[in-house]
Amino acid sequence: MAKRIVAKDVNVYYGKFQAVDTINMTIAPNSVTSFIGPSGCGKTTFLRTLNRMIETIPGGRVTGEIRMNDLDINAPDVDPVSVRRDVGMVFQRPNPFPTMSIYENAVAGLRLNGERNKKLLAETAELALRRANLWEEVKDRLDRPGAGLSGGQQQRLCIARAIAVRPDVVLMDEPCSALDPISTLAVEDLIMELKQNFTIVIVTHNMQQASRVSDTTAFFNIAGAGTPGKLIEMGPTQKIFSNPDKKATEDYISGRFG
Repeated sequence: MAKRIVAKDVNVYYGKFQAVDTINMTIAPNSVTSFIGPSGCGKTTFLRTLNRMIETIPGGRVTGEIRMNDLDINAPDVDPVSVRRDVGMVFQRPNPFPTMSIYENAVAGLRLNGERNKKLLAETAELALRRANLWEEVKDRLDRPGAGLSGGQQQRLCIARAIAVRPDVVLMDEPCSALDPISTLAVEDLIMELKQNFTIVIVTHNMQQASRVSDTTAFFNIAGAGTPGKLIEMGPTQKIFSNPDKKATEDYISGRFG
């Protein structure tokens, strides 16, 4: 079930350095939310607070509250592994497991969670690959290496792998930056379809992509080198791109800086 995400007074630190300052936002379920802004403004850092990946980095810590529906994901009694099971992640470069077949890539998360039922694995693999718009392209070669696919197919395979474990939220960190334009459009079409079943949050440097795929856009910025990233403005994508409230947002979108 897609979940609503509410962040309240979220700060992120790497040791003594504050990377993100006092983020407050609500991300609606069954929607696509894009994070935009210049490099180093905290987009990816904040994205990684949503599945507790920050704490895997030495010195990384988060203060404030992040709720998925009613669950405070940073509460002491919440297992970070269970959070990551509910929050899938797709990275910038396609990263299928190179020694695994297409099929084994699709079910890797399920196997990691202890699933051994062959019928269930096969059914889930097909469903995930269909949802990733990849099934028709690979159904006759599931035993071939996932790394042998094209870049766009590999990225869709990684998305299939992420959604096979039935997460509630899917995070995507610049998922198209390494892809050609045709593959990019295929992944963008997929993102818009996936929101029917998941809450999607995407980091992108591509303004056109944010305007095409997202329902809501959040603009992050920094005051200068060494200062923490801040959320400047967040709202319906059409408004952010056509009539933002903040001058900094307008300057960034119009290309006057960043």
